[in-house]
Amino acid sequence: MSDPYDCALDLMRRLPPQNVEENLAKLLDLVSPELADDLLSAIDQPLKVKRCSKTGRDFLVCDYNRDGDSYRSPWSNEYEPELLDGTVPSRTLRKLEVAANEAFDTYREMYYEGGVSSVYTFDIDDKFAVVVLIKKVGDGLKRMKGAWDSIHVFEVQERGRNAHYKLTSTIMLYMLTSSQELGTMNLSGSMTRQSEQDYPVDDPAAHIVNIGRMVEEMELKMRNSLQEVYFGKTKDIVNDLRSLGSLEETRRQAKIQQELVGRLMERNAR
Repeated sequence: MSDPYDCALDLMRRLPPQNVEENLAKLLDLVSPELADDLLSAIDQPLKVKRCSKTGRDFLVCDYNRDGDSYRSPWSNEYEPELLDGTVPSRTLRKLEVAANEAFDTYREMYYEGGVSSVYTFDIDDKFAVVVLIKKVGDGLKRMKGAWDSIHVFEVQERGRNAHYKLTSTIMLYMLTSSQELGTMNLSGSMTRQSEQDYPVDDPAAHIVNIGRMVEEMELKMRNSLQEVYFGKTKDIVNDLRSLGSLEETRRQAKIQQELVGRLMERNAR
């Protein structure tokens, strides 16, 4: 008998990512209550943007910077709405968090030319975690809408002058186009990949370099995979349904090909 938890995850992976919140709410009404918390923690939802009231800068909200109904701003390190006893990173991790936010703000501008990024850190027993979030929403020009959400979760364990990085990356992508000539098309999906690496750490700032390198490499690999899976497959389907050349031209090329094959066979038979 199939495990209800695995079935629920498999179902959510096949549904459009832009409707995750709505579909997850419906799914939670169907499953048993003991599965609700596990599903909420396992299913990534599209990132939301919030404005920091202290600095005026946008930041991304998710479960990693949430405490109750409040969300911690990476810029001010304060919760909004105000939460006096909210969880905050240690002084060392906060220093790393501030530097990482500035670094990935530059990374986001270079690679995405817009959007919003946020980095959060927190302790996990003898390790610590770093969460890198990036969101870019299309401008809606040319009757096209879309969004890209990157969620990179690192578990970092320091081992002397080295550190072990375990990365779990999830990318959610959707694009909607609508025109009178072509109608409506929806390309959407999500992808999750994992990677582990060991890098030297001469000083705490080296963590930012190592994490940045892994994020850059992972996003490149996942972008290429998404392009091959979604765009490449869509192109193949369209080409099968509608040829770019005329039917007469296709028949002429087929006839030439048959003639060439026939002559080669006659030549080989001599």
